[in-house]
Amino acid sequence: MDLALFDLDETLICEDSTGLWLRWLVSQGFAPEALIEQERALMAQYYQGALSMEEYMSTTLAPLTGMATLTVSGWIRRFIQRDILPRVYPLARERMTWHQQRGDTVMIISASGEHLVVPIAQQLGAHGALAIGVEIVDDRYSGATYGTMTYKEGKVSRLSDWKALQTDQAFDRTWAYSDSMNDMPMLEHADHAHVINPDELLHQEALNRGWEVCRWVR
Repeated sequence: MDLALFDLDETLICEDSTGLWLRWLVSQGFAPEALIEQERALMAQYYQGALSMEEYMSTTLAPLTGMATLTVSGWIRRFIQRDILPRVYPLARERMTWHQQRGDTVMIISASGEHLVVPIAQQLGAHGALAIGVEIVDDRYSGATYGTMTYKEGKVSRLSDWKALQTDQAFDRTWAYSDSMNDMPMLEHADHAHVINPDELLHQEALNRGWEVCRWVR
């Protein structure tokens, strides 16, 4: 059995899930419009590889602070149906299905919060998800995070911890799919690395390393 790792944002879907989620919150009147510009400014730092993930998560979790998990889970179900599923690349679905038909374990591993990534992974039929831990206290969101961030080297650290717990499974080879230079540690960790719609820098890295380059379109 092999392990297939899929990044979420701009790999399985054509946009950023957290950005879409914040726009959904604003559209429903659950967050101030200024939050969208704050998130865009932070994402500019992400693309430069200079983002403080702690600051990003604090900013994007702010609208949920004190909210009941049951209420938010209802919002997220509606959000996934409206804004996520229509943005899944058809070739991404095909690739996930190909791995499942081989008997591989399919995991989504993302630098977005687990409150979004876990239900998205369930909707897409993945076996599980690794994402940034979002703290819940007394069935309400605290606005804080916990654990190792699934960002850059943190993805590999979290993956190693997860694999150590899979005592009934041994994975022969690892496949990894991502659009981002920030996922270089994960791509380097894989036996079969695939870069999805890469920018010029990641495309050149892929060519140098003999990684497969995929062009996925909606």
